Amino acid sequence: MLKKRAGWLIILVLLGFLTVQAMRQFESQLDQAVIVALFVPLIISTGGNSGAQAATLVVRAMALGELRLRDWWRVVRREVAVGLSLGAILSVIGFAATLLWQRVSGGPGAEHQALLATTVGLSILAVALWGTLAGSMLPFVLRGFGFDPASASAPLVATLVDASGLIIYFTIAGVVLRGTLL
Repeated sequence: MLKKRAGWLIILVLLGFLTVQAMRQFESQLDQAVIVALFVPLIISTGGNSGAQAATLVVRAMALGELRLRDWWRVVRREVAVGLSLGAILSVIGFAATLLWQRVSGGPGAEHQALLATTVGLSILAVALWGTLAGSMLPFVLRGFGFDPASASAPLVATLVDASGLIIYFTIAGVVLRGTLL
């Protein structure tokens, strides 16, 4: 068990450098608006949590014999709808909470509250959808390559969605906040 788990964890630590590289790619944005960095944990945890949840449910369904490799397209269709729905719910909450936080804290960028809240809300929507899709598909990919999806799916999804979630967030921030905070 140690050998099986340690191998994946070593791979995950090395893949964690993708997150470091993603942060580095957007270093100039972070220098311009430190407030954007404050929301990084919220964004990446949303993607990781939605992905881990989807992966866990798919792995469970595979273990119970409810899903086979050929069912991947049916799962994609279902998870797009679920990811959009969950993303929309979380997005509204994230938007409102960001506005409230900005008004209460009066922190930097307060004059751009709506734009910052829009950035956070859109990012949560996109990252939740992406996390859900990645989490639901990774067990199929692992099983297709002969790996046990139960030993790697959730942590691998979290690591990959962290890095890609940062890219999504900073890209949305670059578009929405261009000319204001960025």
